[in-house]
Amino acid sequence: MRGSFTRPPRWLFPLLLGLQVQLPLPAQTGGEDWPRFLGPRGDGSSSETGLLEGWSEEGPPLVWERSLGRSFSPPVTSAGRIVVFHRIRGQEVVECLEAGTGRPIWKQGYPTRYLDRYGYNNGPRSSPAIDGDRVYTFGAEGKLTCLEFSTGRILWQRWINRDYRVPQNFFGVGSAPVVEGNRILVNAGGDGAGVLAVDKRSGETIWKTGDDEASYSTPAVVDLDGRRVAMFLTRGGFLAVDAADGRELYRYPFRSRSYESVNAATPVVVGNHVFLSATYNTGAVLLELGSQGPTEVWRDRMAMQNHWATSLYRDGYLYGVDGRHEGQANLRCIEFLTGAVRWKSSRELGRSSFVLAEGRLILLGERGDLALVDLSPDSYREKARARVLTYPCWAPPVLSHGLLYLRNEIRLICLDLRKK
Repeated sequence: MRGSFTRPPRWLFPLLLGLQVQLPLPAQTGGEDWPRFLGPRGDGSSSETGLLEGWSEEGPPLVWERSLGRSFSPPVTSAGRIVVFHRIRGQEVVECLEAGTGRPIWKQGYPTRYLDRYGYNNGPRSSPAIDGDRVYTFGAEGKLTCLEFSTGRILWQRWINRDYRVPQNFFGVGSAPVVEGNRILVNAGGDGAGVLAVDKRSGETIWKTGDDEASYSTPAVVDLDGRRVAMFLTRGGFLAVDAADGRELYRYPFRSRSYESVNAATPVVVGNHVFLSATYNTGAVLLELGSQGPTEVWRDRMAMQNHWATSLYRDGYLYGVDGRHEGQANLRCIEFLTGAVRWKSSRELGRSSFVLAEGRLILLGERGDLALVDLSPDSYREKARARVLTYPCWAPPVLSHGLLYLRNEIRLICLDLRKK
């Protein structure tokens, strides 16, 4: 199927590479790859060091920029390459670029007829995942695709929504696929397959569990009591299963009373504690997982309401965005074990998303403001801010080998965060 994609006319998707500088590819520098949603550990944290401690009103240096098809999907990186997932006319397109220059390496597409019912764009929502020489994507209408990372050739594809009679969700499929051993874990919402695992080499189903409706939350996989446990936040609430065989281990109802509502943030797991949060007057809960099942440590509707950005844990505190709408949204810090609010900021960043690196939050506000905030449970301490993109910016930042990748619906930029 390689080469079956027809290139769009130049006036529709111009290549914006006029501001390139010659940089070594990230694989040749310090730092780490960002091969999956929320980074290598799946928690939004980065181990990068030697980063800028501030920037001017123009923002960090621009390395390259590129126009994209419409999408909400954040990119991923590996081995000096970056993979983006977007839509061009009637195709969902997976594209591989040089991470340090933005130059195209390969492009692959397949047909889609997804149409958003609420007037948002019709592109993919979820992040790709890179695993060795494979790339996995989960499109807006539920097509799970495996591509060869070196060439873009499609190795297999399954239409999960059709196979398991999944009704179209409010905003299509938004949960990212997660690679766990030889399995791909999927928050599917199917008939008899609320959550499932497929073989990453063949696409065949390994196990399927429950009838939970799908949410937009990507699962977290952790070691718990000597086994690998996959923790899902489905539309109905928390579901933990044995990652090897899909056996249900824990369940806890957690959703809004409103029908038109969603769960979207990934569960935050610290030891045997799990933090869940959602908007639509749902709030937050901290669960302790034990032999008697999940028990509530605390539950509070007002402590934190994460819309889509997953909160970050650091040294006994959670940092996250509370609020369903832009005008209500505020960044805040709460105590992990009590839910007590330590501080909240009204600095007009809206529903921002973020990366944790070197003790600071690198935030992208939905209006395109890039901010750098010292991580402290005492107060909000902003060190720098610059407007680098236009509304809407709803995909989380990606930090890899000193380069920061940010996108809105139609544009991807690469900024240099390395100290000179």
